[in-house]
Amino acid sequence: MNIPFGRPIIEQEEKQAVADVLNNPILVHGPKSDQFEDGFKKFTNSPYAITVSSCTAGMHLVYFTIGLGPGDEVIVPAQTHIATAHAIELTGAKPVFVDAEIKSGNIDISKIELEINKNTKAISVVHYLGVPVDMTAVKKIADKYNLFLLEDCALAPGAFHKNKHVGLHGDVGVFSFYPVKHITTAEGGIIILKNEKLASKLKLKKAFGVDRTHGERKIPGMYETLDLGFNYRMSEIHAAIGVEQVKKLPKFLQQRRSNFELLDSLINKDKLRILGQPVNEETVSSHYCLSVILEDSIKDKRPEIMERLKIEGVGTSIYYPQPVPRMKYYRDKYGYDEKKYRNASLISDNSINLPVGPHLNKKHMKFIAKTFNKILELI
Repeated sequence: MNIPFGRPIIEQEEKQAVADVLNNPILVHGPKSDQFEDGFKKFTNSPYAITVSSCTAGMHLVYFTIGLGPGDEVIVPAQTHIATAHAIELTGAKPVFVDAEIKSGNIDISKIELEINKNTKAISVVHYLGVPVDMTAVKKIADKYNLFLLEDCALAPGAFHKNKHVGLHGDVGVFSFYPVKHITTAEGGIIILKNEKLASKLKLKKAFGVDRTHGERKIPGMYETLDLGFNYRMSEIHAAIGVEQVKKLPKFLQQRRSNFELLDSLINKDKLRILGQPVNEETVSSHYCLSVILEDSIKDKRPEIMERLKIEGVGTSIYYPQPVPRMKYYRDKYGYDEKKYRNASLISDNSINLPVGPHLNKKHMKFIAKTFNKILELI
């Protein structure tokens, strides 16, 4: 079999939507971006949604807009994609890393307050592999210290905590539409939030700080620049794909859940444990993948297991290759204390991620489980 870890589902609707854009003169600042924002607002029940060129750009835009800069610090999970930290680092502020808790892979909430000081301006949480963080507990800390709260929802469209979509518990939520995510725009992201004033600022700053789009200019070429900003816009081509993809998101999520639950039921857990289960009955995961943590007796066999799976046609991945503070850039700049990030290291070094995306079905799940179980018996 050929079972890729991730594959975007691009069908005739997306292709026709792109063709329609290309047959018209408006490629930026057009109706497709507005339509995509409206569709995502409806899906998440968010008051405001702002398309951006990527999730990283969205997070950086937020931090820039709230005035983050040199001397400031942001609490951030050690177990995440490098972009979560880079978005902070790019403002001149310092990411302060906190270890993961081992059940979900999310930030260890019990350790957040230990890192808060007079320089702390914000907390960034990541809903790891689509499993929601306990946002009630994190928001309580953020409110106590008057800290801005950003939710990195790159892997979490369709994830809920206490019946509220992730991204709406804190001040902002930022999503990714990279090709292997739950839905794609080829490349792109979106910010959701409740605050009208902040939404207006973000919309202005994502497009140079210019006060009007091309369609809003009574005299062509005439505009005013009200603020410092970036070119973090999403094109109409990308947005057109997103308009069609968000319509399919409920179906995609149901397939992911079905695949996850079947694979989970078939995997032999004698030498491993499953990471990324919902923490409690108040959380709903978006089931990005099924992550297995190998026990000590076979953890050194991870490269061999992944290679054998590859030979059999099963795609795998690692989320993420190292705790971010162990990555060379951050290790060289801030130093690295291995004892502070034991769980993040364990997850990074001992886990294998198996695919459950909507490009797969029951037959694929049974094959993955059978192949994986056989390999574990032989090693």
